[in-house]
Amino acid sequence: MSKPIVTLATCSDVPNLDEDDAPLPDALADRGIDVRIAAWDDPDVDWSKGMVVIRSVHDYAVRREEFLAWAETVPRLVNHADVLRWNTDKHYLLELERRGLPIIPTTWLEPVKNYSKHQLHTRFPANGDFVVKPAVSSGGSDTGRYTAVDATSRRQAINHAMDLLTQDRSVMVQRYLESVDIRGETALIFMNGLVSHAVEKEAMLQGPFRPELEPQEVVHARKANEAEWRLAEQARTAIHSYIKDRMGRDEQLIFCRIDVAEGENDQMHVMEVALVDASLYLATSPTGVADFADAIAVRAFW
Repeated sequence: MSKPIVTLATCSDVPNLDEDDAPLPDALADRGIDVRIAAWDDPDVDWSKGMVVIRSVHDYAVRREEFLAWAETVPRLVNHADVLRWNTDKHYLLELERRGLPIIPTTWLEPVKNYSKHQLHTRFPANGDFVVKPAVSSGGSDTGRYTAVDATSRRQAINHAMDLLTQDRSVMVQRYLESVDIRGETALIFMNGLVSHAVEKEAMLQGPFRPELEPQEVVHARKANEAEWRLAEQARTAIHSYIKDRMGRDEQLIFCRIDVAEGENDQMHVMEVALVDASLYLATSPTGVADFADAIAVRAFW
């Protein structure tokens, strides 16, 4: 019997996968899998062989339509192409909100509205810190933190939003949760619908967006509390229901990372759902690599 083939799709910037995923090929080989690694835009790869698992496709945000067009040609892709299309635009948060999940209140600014700078000013919060970011982005890129009552900071936020809008990019304006500075965000990782592990993500945003500074992510293993796991499970269930209802498939996502944080009055919020190039922080858990390898192997041998 031939070994099942699994190709880990990455990008040309990290042709051998991220450091966190580096142990994965050996773990899969130990499970009897023929493992391959290839950049998603490599024209010489035959993507019809075996199963393809999305991993370090960090350039998807700047090449979104090209990336999605490729994904739609891959016969056995996980997570599936229509899931990628949904999750690569943060308007997906509106669907989670419609399904009863608490998200951070968001003002959506659309390029077709042709806002003036004064109109942008009136749509920003009147007090506290807030975040400006594009609806399509990866790894916190093109994101800035601003202070509502500081004239210079507010002017920087207006210019940031205007720059994004003139690039025909939808913009999100969200209040900054002060709890993130104190205890960070919590990222909860599921594999094939089963709980794997959780990490704390330290605050990344300290000031205005500066293109020369890429946000640096610092994470620590932590034990999530009951409220965090409960909200993450509710979000995972809502996502599964959406995929079943709208996409016609009753299958678990091979990986799903749900980021949550605490807001006012101890209210937990879903910050983000990562189903594309999600960092799974495998090195923070003693079983992280094994859990992911098992999840892939189960699907590969179907």
